[in-house]
Amino acid sequence: MLRFDKISLGFGDGPVLKNFSLEVLPGEVVVLLGRSGCGKTTLLRLAAGLLRPDAGRVANGFSRTAVVFQEPRLLPWSSARENVAFALAARGVPPAERDACAKALLARFGFAAADMEKRPLALSGGMQSRVAIARALVVEPDLVLMDEPFAALDIGLRRDLQDLVRETVESTRRAVLFVTHDVTEAVRLADRLVVLSPRPAKIVHEARTVPVVDPARIHMAAAALLDRPEVSGALMLSGRPPAATPVEEGYAEMPAVPDCVSGAAG
Repeated sequence: MLRFDKISLGFGDGPVLKNFSLEVLPGEVVVLLGRSGCGKTTLLRLAAGLLRPDAGRVANGFSRTAVVFQEPRLLPWSSARENVAFALAARGVPPAERDACAKALLARFGFAAADMEKRPLALSGGMQSRVAIARALVVEPDLVLMDEPFAALDIGLRRDLQDLVRETVESTRRAVLFVTHDVTEAVRLADRLVVLSPRPAKIVHEARTVPVVDPARIHMAAAALLDRPEVSGALMLSGRPPAATPVEEGYAEMPAVPDCVSGAAG
């Protein structure tokens, strides 16, 4: 379990988090949804141990954590295979074993043998993102932190990689803490959806959800979510957001969407 326990943190321009609490459980995708600058990435950095809170406690009980950044951040002088294997090299895995693991995972992600030997500049944006995800997963983490990793991709590639995330979680029971400001991406991925107010970030809405994969129903679910005043106020660029509503025991339920389909697309 990952637990943020009454976290407070500020930078030079003021507080980002104040008395913030949240838990992430094994085997679930928790999506943090909020406008840019509200503190979503700060929460990921706290979870990864890259920042320390001014007050409160971050308790990461997962044995191994991996991060997928907004940009792929691949080594430009190394091939796709070498980029994935690099994560294993840091753990002292022998060269032959780490290359075999990298090849097997890239093949699972749809790479041909020739593409595995290409450097990042020779790969498409979608392929670079797949390499970045493979690099994170090859170390067999039980918690994956994902910071808007698909924001720069077109809608088709985003859907393919969203499906890849869902398939990975469902087959391995890994936990994922996923950051986005895209409402449709949130309803497509989340087992639990957490909407944050502008800074200092507070939870204005939290709901256990069923991931939606049908394109029409994705937009229906997104519209239903935005119909909630506390959500639309937190996400819209204009207008003053309403005060955050404390989340009591359990979670508020998202308005039902008829015939929702759970799981990833085949």
